[in-house]
Amino acid sequence: MDLQDVIRCDLCDFPVPPKHCELCHIHLCEACVDKHLSDQSKEHCIVPFKLRGSIPKCPTHSTKVCTFLCTECNICICPHCVTLSQHEKHEKEDIMKVFETKQELMQKDLQELEKFIYPRYQEAARNIPVQRADVNKHSQKLTTALDKQGEALHTEIDNIIQRMKSEIDDMDAQHIAAIDELKDAINHAIPEIRQVILDLKRLLDTSDISLVCKYKSRTEEFRDSPERFQVNSLPTFTPKEINREEIHQQIGSLSKLNITYMYPFLDKPRILTDLQPEYGGLNNVSRLSDSELWTRGIDNILRLYNLQGELLRSVQTKSGYNPKDIAVTRSGDLVYTDPSDSSINLVSGTQIQTLIKLQGWIPHGLCITSSGDLLISMRSDDGKQTKVVRYSGTKKKQRIKWDDQGKPLYTSGSYIKYLSENRNLDICVADNYTHAVVVVSAAGKLRFRYSGPPSTPGESFDPVGITTDSRGNILTSDYWNDSIHIIDQDGHFLHYIHNCGLCGPWGLCVDSLDNLFVVEDKSKMKKLKYYK
Repeated sequence: MDLQDVIRCDLCDFPVPPKHCELCHIHLCEACVDKHLSDQSKEHCIVPFKLRGSIPKCPTHSTKVCTFLCTECNICICPHCVTLSQHEKHEKEDIMKVFETKQELMQKDLQELEKFIYPRYQEAARNIPVQRADVNKHSQKLTTALDKQGEALHTEIDNIIQRMKSEIDDMDAQHIAAIDELKDAINHAIPEIRQVILDLKRLLDTSDISLVCKYKSRTEEFRDSPERFQVNSLPTFTPKEINREEIHQQIGSLSKLNITYMYPFLDKPRILTDLQPEYGGLNNVSRLSDSELWTRGIDNILRLYNLQGELLRSVQTKSGYNPKDIAVTRSGDLVYTDPSDSSINLVSGTQIQTLIKLQGWIPHGLCITSSGDLLISMRSDDGKQTKVVRYSGTKKKQRIKWDDQGKPLYTSGSYIKYLSENRNLDICVADNYTHAVVVVSAAGKLRFRYSGPPSTPGESFDPVGITTDSRGNILTSDYWNDSIHIIDQDGHFLHYIHNCGLCGPWGLCVDSLDNLFVVEDKSKMKKLKYYK
């Protein structure tokens, strides 16, 4: 190309300008953008040079280009449309910012679909024939055992044997139905995922801003693992010696088919990050973002760290005394409980505001609900009562204290009771004094108490920190046993996290991808991956 053919800034002749004004149809270098925008006698729309001519024309005002997206109507509009009655009270966003945000989202979705979600569905599909074959093999073993027992008992037990065979057939049907349901779900999802991937690739190659701005992510539909159930115990047959006076009781018993949903946990969790911040007294952690974490320790300073262990910010409590728990609001502000003056405080920017001042009660644990309410565990001044209270702003909405028999749900005393809201809106409390996790419904009705897995009765269980993940599982740190228990939302034990060098785990929280942050004794902090 001849030097005379090089595209230049229309204001200063700078070569290869990176910007373009869609409304004035001129090329601009970075230095001339502000100068061009200073001409307020007409409208401007500055876009990257490579997107010149891509801004859509306004369907209502044909001479105008669209510079905004009406998020409520999900359509591109021009500045004149902003003042129209149908858009006046709607939220609007800069169309280029939406374009860039959606492109980032599409790149992220494409990577997750190609690298993680689609391969998991493919693997699950390959396992379907094996599962079906195993069902038939096991059922044949059961039928053979029943036949042998039937031959020993002869004709007087034929009817009973037939009934038990029918039970096997029914359970086979349940098991096969469950597998077929899984097969159908996977077979239905795989082409959809494939099509989403193709659509994403096409969208990423297009410069059609209107089309890109209308993109809606479907990744959440497929993010959960395609595995939908596990067989906790297959039916078994236990023969007994024949007693003709009690033939029915002597035949034996056929256990029921037990299918529950399973979660693909890693046998050994993977340590993604191992931090040891300079300050040596951390107890709790709360996520501001996937890369920034607020912490609470044994002094009066609240500290914000990044994943490199660098201190980004520190705030001293309003009272000058140490707080007991922290939580981050949906808007990104920090809330903490201060027992020294029975207050709950909000840190916003450089300001600390006292939200609630309790009378006769001392606040301890704290969490922010999905609706933005505050849940606070507190004990009475005399230490004889404990309750959980829900606040909407500063207004008390709910008190949770007694079960249906009028007995206390939580033990009294000075032990801090950390708490978390599950995705089904259950309220989960780690009651360290009774060695149990106490879970109540959103209405405050007791659902269950978890005191450790049934396979280890009598063993110590010392729950301290508690959190929940996107699948509705409850995670609680077992301080003295250097482990973390994972139970489902109905209180069934699922998994231990224990073989990754944990030492006195305390505070817990999860990020948007269900990676787990753990504060340990000696003030170490780990980021763990525990799902496959």
